[in-house]
Amino acid sequence: MTESYGLKLLRTPGMGANCYLFWDPAAESGILIDPGSGASAILAQVREAGVRVEQIVLTHGHFDHIGALDEVRDALEVPAAIHTADAAMLPDPRLNLSGLFGVNGVMRPAENLLADGDEISVGTLRLRVLHTPGHSPGGIGLSGEGLLFSGDTLFRASIGRSDFPGSDGELLLASIREKFFTLDEATRVYPGHMEETTIGWEKRHNPFLR
Repeated sequence: MTESYGLKLLRTPGMGANCYLFWDPAAESGILIDPGSGASAILAQVREAGVRVEQIVLTHGHFDHIGALDEVRDALEVPAAIHTADAAMLPDPRLNLSGLFGVNGVMRPAENLLADGDEISVGTLRLRVLHTPGHSPGGIGLSGEGLLFSGDTLFRASIGRSDFPGSDGELLLASIREKFFTLDEATRVYPGHMEETTIGWEKRHNPFLR
């Protein structure tokens, strides 16, 4: 069956965060998710795909997911969106954890603030914002079209760290069970690190959630 969407994983150097280009093939317009590093490589792959990026969406405000934001945002001339609870992280190296890596990561504020239940239009496609606090106060997933971008909340056979400032382990587990595990088991999960998985596989095999 032909997918209704286009999806490309854009490999980023350094801390191994996943950046995704998601688009509507009919409209040739899309969004860029989590440009963490390697701005020039990300931009080259966007050009190669021939997609008109309409917005940059951040699953949360940690530096490994936002490090290339301003360079990519300026080059594409598009707005950025983040959940309101993580908005303060962008310009603050202490909150976005860039200081831990010896980097003064100061990003401009996001143009758009997101809330649970918001819809993001990608051409004729729709992704729903799922607020999943725990790894960070404003962590989100993006759900629709049979897939889920899970950020650093859920990984294959693992979950996000909860030992950072603003993290909460119990809240993280509750977010996964109440927001992600209510999705169809066939939902493909594209996480912020490592390889893809499915909701059904995680329900049966994730040692943190069984």
